[in-house]
Amino acid sequence: MADRASAAALIRATKGDLYDANFDTSLIAARNEAKDLCFDYNYGIRPSETNKQQALLKALLGKVGAGVTVVAPFWCDYGSNIQLGENTFLNHNTVMLDGAPITLGKRVFVAPDCCFSTAAHPLDANRRGQGLEYALPITICDDVWIGAGVMILPGVTIGRGSVIGAGSVVNKDIPAGVVAVGCPCRVIRTITNKDAEMGQLWKGSSR
Repeated sequence: MADRASAAALIRATKGDLYDANFDTSLIAARNEAKDLCFDYNYGIRPSETNKQQALLKALLGKVGAGVTVVAPFWCDYGSNIQLGENTFLNHNTVMLDGAPITLGKRVFVAPDCCFSTAAHPLDANRRGQGLEYALPITICDDVWIGAGVMILPGVTIGRGSVIGAGSVVNKDIPAGVVAVGCPCRVIRTITNKDAEMGQLWKGSSR
């Protein structure tokens, strides 16, 4: 069995430096083990078998808070670099490429078909062809809602309580308490007390 934690720690230690993602045997073994666990989660456990789901999630991921729901299918690279806070919800087809840490706070809602990618490749084709890449952490603070089909790129932080509209590509930090949407994602307005009073769904996002 591969030591996924040790392999992932090797990447964390690079702090954004290039590392060998394609040919390092320890990283390949760690990814294979994580993919097998993902396969078992997605296709070996019935959705109603919540106790088995939770046990496998805890074996796969670095941290799983109470009340976490991950709707299959779910895929990741290493798993040990992923932390999910209490009552966080990931809908169908979430993909997390966790060469660097991916941290989701409490009560984070993630709609279907979202991708969190810490991994990136050199612009230079020769170095890219050598299998080199780097990874930067992603942090999603408490109470964030991420709409369907959102791509979150390396090094991004999204502040507490913000909403990311469906189909957005987030390549820069988003502050707390705002609605942001687009490709690239940009802030379009602040969330106010009026939004709580209205009690209506914002049409730019989707669970």
